[in-house]
Amino acid sequence: MAAGGDVPCAVLALLVLGSLAAGGDATAGFIKSPLSQRRLTQDSVELHCEAVGSPIPEIQWWFEGNEPNETSAQLWDGAWQDRVKINATYNLHSTSTIYIANLTSEDSGTYECRASNDPDRNHLSKSPKVKWIRSQANVLVIERPVIIGQHTSSAGEVVLTCNMSAPHTPIRGHKWMLGDKTLKTEDDNSSSYISYTIEGKVEDHSGVYECIYETNPVAKGNVSIEVPPQVVAYKKSEHGNEGDTGVLTCKSPSYPPVEVWSWSKSNGDVSLFDSTRIHNDTVNYIIHATGNKTELRILKLNIEKDMGDYHCNATNQKGFGSATVNLRVRSRLAALWPFLGIVAEVLVLVTIIFIYEKRRKPDEVLDDEDGTCDAERS
Repeated sequence: MAAGGDVPCAVLALLVLGSLAAGGDATAGFIKSPLSQRRLTQDSVELHCEAVGSPIPEIQWWFEGNEPNETSAQLWDGAWQDRVKINATYNLHSTSTIYIANLTSEDSGTYECRASNDPDRNHLSKSPKVKWIRSQANVLVIERPVIIGQHTSSAGEVVLTCNMSAPHTPIRGHKWMLGDKTLKTEDDNSSSYISYTIEGKVEDHSGVYECIYETNPVAKGNVSIEVPPQVVAYKKSEHGNEGDTGVLTCKSPSYPPVEVWSWSKSNGDVSLFDSTRIHNDTVNYIIHATGNKTELRILKLNIEKDMGDYHCNATNQKGFGSATVNLRVRSRLAALWPFLGIVAEVLVLVTIIFIYEKRRKPDEVLDDEDGTCDAERS
């Protein structure tokens, strides 16, 4: 018994579930069958199979190649030099997925999902009462076409090109991508030679670009733009208070990634060549480097020793890059000076008012006495 399309599988699942609800045993039946696929060499393929029954059925995977004399053979997890991975779960029903990596043309053939819940299914001498049910999928592995990708740069622009030789199927369109971002789409272009132009300097547009040909299966090529590290300081000038922790940060968005980060401090000169290397094992220095980002922490800032220019230096396969961060350290009392200034101003103002009022009091008393006398005379 074999399950082909989705409708027969659904009908079979309802019959099996009805038998289970009635409390009886039910022979195995597929509720999901593997689908035929086309792949390129060096790609991977994944086939999925699900079965129901009572008791829960076992699932096996078998393969038969396209060679005339080739026979069917069972596949297991780790087969074909560990290129085959099989993951199966047996909970409310049986599910199994087979994954084959780094495909070759010899992997073309028929992949069969077999399921059975007969107790004697694996017995060496007894024949099972219920035969294994089977569901098949054909996998066709096509030789990968050669795609040559390159780039050229001139004043103000970078041009990426891809050229595919001997397309295996008709080209229905193209797409350019950088990571997960789609840069350009052409749905009506069937040419095997395509290009994409980027405005700007080549140093600002490094990375791995994908040229994607809409064929069956899809063919992809790469164009790599590699440049020395373009190091950028998070802040060109940092400020810290004496005794606190100073944090200096640099990053490099360039490709290829930074392999080695280092920090150095200028010795009285802004030149990188007149600087002292900073080591992570120094007492008051802590260096963190993760991928394209580095961070220097300076513990217990000293106004005399720690002020100056710091250089974050990066090295990758294409060369060297550096950026400079100026660190200024303020006295711990620096924050008090504005407050002390305000207090001093208030004290001076109060003193002036006090002196002024004190000098005016004798005159005011005389004015009051004169006024009293004049009143009595009248």
